Amino acid sequence: MNAPDISVVICVYTEDRWEDILAAVASVRAQSRPAREILLVVDHNQTLLDRLSKEYEEHGKYKEHGKYKEYGEYGEYEEHEGRERTGEVRVLANAGPRGLSAGRNTGIAACRGDVIAFLDDDAVAERDWLRHFAEGYADPRVMAVGGRTMPIWASGRRPVWFPAEFDWVVGCTYKGLPPGRVRVRNVLGGNASFRRTAFDAAGGFATGIGRDGDRRPLGCEETELCIRLTRARPDAVLLIDDRAVIHHRVPKAREHFAYFRTRTYAEGLSKALVARSVGAGKGLESERRYTTRVLPAGVARGLRDALFARPGGAGRAAAIVAGVVTAAGGYALGSVRARRGGTTFAALPIERNSRTGGTDAIERTEGAEP
Repeated sequence: MNAPDISVVICVYTEDRWEDILAAVASVRAQSRPAREILLVVDHNQTLLDRLSKEYEEHGKYKEHGKYKEYGEYGEYEEHEGRERTGEVRVLANAGPRGLSAGRNTGIAACRGDVIAFLDDDAVAERDWLRHFAEGYADPRVMAVGGRTMPIWASGRRPVWFPAEFDWVVGCTYKGLPPGRVRVRNVLGGNASFRRTAFDAAGGFATGIGRDGDRRPLGCEETELCIRLTRARPDAVLLIDDRAVIHHRVPKAREHFAYFRTRTYAEGLSKALVARSVGAGKGLESERRYTTRVLPAGVARGLRDALFARPGGAGRAAAIVAGVVTAAGGYALGSVRARRGGTTFAALPIERNSRTGGTDAIERTEGAEP
């Protein structure tokens, strides 16, 4: 089976992440397996849209005497001898309502690849990221492949109280996921890929759930999509390959317990929406194993470390308990709201424009012709 063409979508919303955005794009252009294209989808920010359009129209290539400059893993310039950068960069405006889900849907509709990969705007991919994704699609039953996301802590190291079992709080792979290339219920949205036909079968990401810029940090849009996909295609296989690695920045504000508490509460709210949509059986299938096996083991490790006077042991155990309690509180409130009809979301089909292969969104391109 021929290796699929892969389009990469990066959703962006703020100029505060300018250097991170450039680093994310550079990491995709430096892949050992080139992307067909890179789509930057700007979430209702005209200034950022104009600035990115100018960047990739006028300053996308830095060739000096056979050398190529590109942004390195942590935002600094790195110079490479004779290495071509690949991947057309297209800058689009989010054609739907404000938020991450609609931005992704805009990218999906505009992509030309057989497979669509998603990368967070504050993350950089390792060089073989797309190669490992592509390998997973050798099996025609595979509809999605996710990867491993590693934190880059702004303070330089993990806070001693922060349990690895809760790394999903900062958008990273958490302790408890099985290693290797394994079958899963859902992939994690900031480091994931899907066949285009997955969206033909199940529709796009649901709007009304998930992130909306810097507002309350909701999530679970990829969970809901993956469950909907396996219902539409019962033979579908979803994988995580921990060799497909990205490195995700964690700002200082997210290293504090206040954010931890807010994010776990928001996750409970989101899980209630998913359970209401797809049923508690599927909606909470993985969470039951997580709360009955992974978290108790984490509490035990924390208490053992405290017993031996190791730094942070008691704090990690307490944080796990607090995380469960706040998530449960969010779930309870979210369930009440969902039953009363106070919170809704919708998943719509992805429609492609016959002229561009994408949507009618504002589009500006740099690089090769389609």
